[in-house]
Amino acid sequence: MSPDGKRSNDRAARKERLLQLQAAQRRAERRRTVLIVGIVAATLLALIIPTVVILTNEQRRNDAVEAVASAPIEGEQELPVSAATHVEGEVQYADVTQPTAEPTPALEDPAEQGRLLPPVGGDHDPLPQTCGFYSEPIRDENAVHSLEHGAVWIAYRPGLGDAGAERLRVLADANPYLLVSPYEGLAAPLVATAWGVRLELPSVDDARLEPFLTRYLQGEQAPEPGASCEGVGG
Repeated sequence: MSPDGKRSNDRAARKERLLQLQAAQRRAERRRTVLIVGIVAATLLALIIPTVVILTNEQRRNDAVEAVASAPIEGEQELPVSAATHVEGEVQYADVTQPTAEPTPALEDPAEQGRLLPPVGGDHDPLPQTCGFYSEPIRDENAVHSLEHGAVWIAYRPGLGDAGAERLRVLADANPYLLVSPYEGLAAPLVATAWGVRLELPSVDDARLEPFLTRYLQGEQAPEPGASCEGVGG
């Protein structure tokens, strides 16, 4: 074979090998692409499916809360409110309207049994209590004004514990018309109060708490819903 022919054959062989390498590289790139797409798809599914499940469960939970809140809450008490004027100084709220059916062992003083505190309405201070979470007691007179504006007041026994207090703090942060404070002499560990309505609860985890908030925060029971929940404190 002549030198020219040999060089021509070498070039053809190199070209063939180059084409084979390029073809192999393209196949490898396609495999990598398929692998990457598969990984991305699997990652997205791993993120999307739990998110959809969480959203679905949350929607179901919200629907359940709304369903319970559409009617009077089990155990709530409706109490008449005969006055609602602005007054200076202290108000003597009626603290005993009916005895509790069963005494609460956690109360050391038997005289405290049956006390329906905090008040659900009545004459009150000209300034409302700024809504939010409080770790110290607040004045009834200011809190009642907040109830008049559509607030809900969750009163809790001192010594509730860090976990329970944090749960209530989160609720207060999430609801601008929620008032939370400690209160001495409660007939239950927690008492949720709206204007003319109260609900005694054994713990912050009671399933009736959220429906009570849904039903009565800015509810129709309030004489002045939507008025400011800012005044003293906060």
